[in-house]
Amino acid sequence: MNWFEKLNEYFPVEEMKSKEHMELLLEEKSDVYYKDEGSEHVLMYAEFKEFIFIDYLYVAPSARGKGLGHQLIEKLKGKEKSIILEVEQVDYQDSDTSKRLNFYQREGFKHAKSIGYNRRSLATDQDSPLEILFWSPTNADEEKIYAQMHRMYEDIHTYKDEQLYGQSYQEAEEVLSFDQSRDVEDIFEGLKEKQ
Repeated sequence: MNWFEKLNEYFPVEEMKSKEHMELLLEEKSDVYYKDEGSEHVLMYAEFKEFIFIDYLYVAPSARGKGLGHQLIEKLKGKEKSIILEVEQVDYQDSDTSKRLNFYQREGFKHAKSIGYNRRSLATDQDSPLEILFWSPTNADEEKIYAQMHRMYEDIHTYKDEQLYGQSYQEAEEVLSFDQSRDVEDIFEGLKEKQ
């Protein structure tokens, strides 16, 4: 199985970029977009001057619980930049979502409760609400994380979208919102209550 097949099998269709999109990013944005691949993992990420965005992190089932994910995150943390990623809300029918959240909580990530994120999937034509997690060596505030997400969305998620998909994704302002009074439970608190 190649790297794209591994990602495509693991991640929901509404969260997946096309293989062409990722290959174009790797080729045309090779100074920003990277693939770290091994026999038991695939890590796709964008590294900007001030932050890193994890696009996809896949660890083979045979390697889970053996510290590989931790090693990959530690490698990124070593760059001394904020690390941002999107996660699905917890689905208690799907144990993978809670396992992913437990993993990121153990790695010291925080839930950006002030940031709303809801993108319409071009693949399913359905809204795909996600939550933003981040880790910061400098205790960056959520407003800064929001600005970084905005930049990543425009530079990575919507890169040549019309050419690749025949239509454009929504503008960043439609997808991302920042509201410090956003009334949302901390995604990690909800996880603790269900355990």
